Amino acid sequence: MSWTIWSNGSGGSITTFDVPAFKATWANSGDFLARIGLQWNSTKTYDQLGTVTAQFSSKKSGDGGGYSYIGIYGWSQNPCVEFYIVDDSYKTMPVNPGSTTNKGMVDIDGGTYILYTRNTTGTGGSKCGSSVTSWVQFYSVRKTARSCGQISISQHFAAWAAAGMTLGKMDQAQILVEVGGGTGSIDFPVANVTAQ
Repeated sequence: MSWTIWSNGSGGSITTFDVPAFKATWANSGDFLARIGLQWNSTKTYDQLGTVTAQFSSKKSGDGGGYSYIGIYGWSQNPCVEFYIVDDSYKTMPVNPGSTTNKGMVDIDGGTYILYTRNTTGTGGSKCGSSVTSWVQFYSVRKTARSCGQISISQHFAAWAAAGMTLGKMDQAQILVEVGGGTGSIDFPVANVTAQ
């Protein structure tokens, strides 16, 4: 398990534990991400990694600002894709991830997810190289929010492929909280990602 923290504002904090668990706090931090999970070296496609699965449980407090995502986050390279599986939010579900293209729906883990793609620009694409300034985002957004359960990540990857949403070589898949401001915290007493 690896952890990552990122912010384009005043930042926040992440605390990790010996068991797969973490907590994060923020205060008017702009776009803030904290996550733990698996980190690969972008040499294998998702189907070469085995079955990728997460178990999570979370408890929110405070505010997540203008937008917030709780679920799975990661990147692939060649093509450069930033991806989200959104199971919860500080606001009402479903989350609206902005100007998107709807790619259909899929039933996974007892819930219905809406599939989206979205083109974006900025500095975050440096995950795919220092010169990358535009890339695509993939979303699976659960229609009914939940704060715990299993996330069958590989099933989302397969659903995206069936919808023409092509991932490249896998960089990471991690349990995420992302907020767009606000002041709050989240505890993940369970935050485990496996590939087997």
